[in-house]
Amino acid sequence: METVTSADGTEIAFERTGNGPPLVLVHGNGDVHTFWDLAGARPALADHCTVYAIERRGRGESGDAAEYRLEQEAEDVVAVINTIDEPVVVVGHSGGALYSLEATLRTSNLRTLILNEPPIMVRNHELGVAAGIAEMNRLLDDGDNEKVLVFFLQEVAGLTPAELDTARASPTWQQMVDAAHTLPRELQAIEEYEFDSARFEEMTAPTLLMIGSESPPLFEDAIEALNDALPNSKTVTFDGHQHEPMNTAPDDFVDEVLTFIRKPN
Repeated sequence: METVTSADGTEIAFERTGNGPPLVLVHGNGDVHTFWDLAGARPALADHCTVYAIERRGRGESGDAAEYRLEQEAEDVVAVINTIDEPVVVVGHSGGALYSLEATLRTSNLRTLILNEPPIMVRNHELGVAAGIAEMNRLLDDGDNEKVLVFFLQEVAGLTPAELDTARASPTWQQMVDAAHTLPRELQAIEEYEFDSARFEEMTAPTLLMIGSESPPLFEDAIEALNDALPNSKTVTFDGHQHEPMNTAPDDFVDEVLTFIRKPN
């Protein structure tokens, strides 16, 4: 793991693999940087790109700060992007897609943006997680990080029992448990985030927006709003899939990423 210092002085770790044009991966809430390895997406991308997998703040070898703002997550992404000496491709998943979107307003070193289902509340959608946040904080007070993670995956992320069993069996499970204390603050910040399309009117970098055909309407509406707001965007749908195509359809996911970043712009 390498590290870079973010705007607030927090050390942010990332792992560099592969060779080729730079591509930064930003994982979602509840995950760790090895999330991208679960179905082989990162090594497949590393066959064609130099991949920088960020370990988001509060987990693994990354540091943390006493206070938390969603903007800090964007600044962490920018800190990694700005260490690279050529324009980069940024791929963000879920919460990581929202932080990546915000990062575009804070750097000039972006070549291409790829966002998978950012949790942006538009058209009267709400996360409605106030009670869940209270329950997770209660569990954290009891020192039970694993129950916090399970609660998040079941009640917020909507994993089925079979999907939860698969998550428990993954090699990243304990790392996810260790990072579960970050979930209440991240969910609170996401719920409070207000999307203003006017802020992105001049964001002309080519942008690929990803959505699963079986994903909840919240994500479908978020992708539609982004596609309307961004001057140079297109949408791809993974038929029959939900929130994690990089794990449920890894070959298709990698093919879509590589095809998009290779096309002339």
